[in-house]
Amino acid sequence: MRSMGEIAGAARAGGAIACAMGLILAAPARPQPASGAAPGAPPASAATPALAPPTAPAAQGLSEGVVATVNDDIISSYDVIQRMRLLIVTAGIQPTEQNVPEIQREALRSLIDEHLEMQELRTQSKTQKFNLIAKDDEVNDELADIARSNNTSADQLLGQLAAQGVGPDTFKDQLRAEISWRGWIRGRYGSRLAIGDDQIKSYQARLVAEAGKPQFQISEVFVDAARAGGEEAAERAAAQLIAEIQKGAPFAAVARQFSGSPTAANGGEVGWVSPGEMPPEVDQALGALRAGQLSSPIPVKDGVYIILLKQRRAGGAATLISLKQAAIALGPSASDAEVAAANSKLLALRAKLRGCDNLVSEAAKVFGVVSGDLGEAETKDLAPAFRQAAEALGVGEISQPIRTQAGLHLLALCGKRQGGAQMMTHNQIEDRLYGEQLSMIAKRYLRDLRNSATIEVR
Repeated sequence: MRSMGEIAGAARAGGAIACAMGLILAAPARPQPASGAAPGAPPASAATPALAPPTAPAAQGLSEGVVATVNDDIISSYDVIQRMRLLIVTAGIQPTEQNVPEIQREALRSLIDEHLEMQELRTQSKTQKFNLIAKDDEVNDELADIARSNNTSADQLLGQLAAQGVGPDTFKDQLRAEISWRGWIRGRYGSRLAIGDDQIKSYQARLVAEAGKPQFQISEVFVDAARAGGEEAAERAAAQLIAEIQKGAPFAAVARQFSGSPTAANGGEVGWVSPGEMPPEVDQALGALRAGQLSSPIPVKDGVYIILLKQRRAGGAATLISLKQAAIALGPSASDAEVAAANSKLLALRAKLRGCDNLVSEAAKVFGVVSGDLGEAETKDLAPAFRQAAEALGVGEISQPIRTQAGLHLLALCGKRQGGAQMMTHNQIEDRLYGEQLSMIAKRYLRDLRNSATIEVR
């Protein structure tokens, strides 16, 4: 069996594919992001394929040859060209002489993996005496979900792909493989995975210990060195993907098609992380990034990361409180009598309040009183008089009237929590640990299939 590195190198061969390069490269320039848009900013839906402008007319008159065999299953030049077009369109990439070879390698790698997965599923279907291959209805449902998230219909989505030279079966075959493999892994191993309370408590303890550290909301693309053909090839591939994102390719669409991380299915969305949750090399890079900024390639042990820092925030030790207020406007020059009258009016209102529940409705009944939701803020960011009152209140309690330069105020404390990692619930931690373990199993399973397969590239 050839190594994936040899496969990547051999993928340059093939007369039919070479003939198609001119058509693929004959693509109009992609519109650039609007002025002020952050490079690589993800679209509203991470699972939505980004439909680029027409890349090229459908390849006509190309001879179809055998590019590779996977345990005697054939991958043709037509299959590779179609997958290349799908990658270009759904990832929003503008093909160039520089990036087409990497797109070609990724197309072949993904087709090889899918053939291995589908072969295993067919074998297991016979053993289990149960069909493990996703049915047309399941594929169509997935397609409809993707179309809805793209504000279109399944027929329109397929029509847009067809207009850019991508046959409907190309996209459906990719979806079928994803759905079938995901279902098999979850069905076979999911019930065997048990996340114990000790694991959850250990994770919670680590989060508490890191509560004072800064936190980062990130998305990722991980280029797997084993699939790319080595560390150097992975770094080159990552650099090309970064260039495409900087030109306007949506980060989420690139992650969905090119990332080797389990988060690829969610458009690379990782969520909030603290130092220690990602590899040390990524932690170091995060410290130097600004919100909205894209990292350079970050080499790690098994591959290369590309990180989009969406937001950063102070450590979880910060106390966040939610407040509502009722107030009477009084300038600094208000007389003692005016202050006393306003004070009496607010005390009378205070006696009728049940925490935050009826503050706005009751305040609306009192002439001269205005009310509103002050939202959530860190206590340190409040004005001194408000901060002192808020720190003394319990949730649901109402302050005594507070005098400021603007007037007289009642504060209601509606909520109080610690920011950052402590926001994760027991179920959220369990889901994260479960997903991590399941993805590791799937990765090892596919690696073993590759190692035992006979893969020939021509």
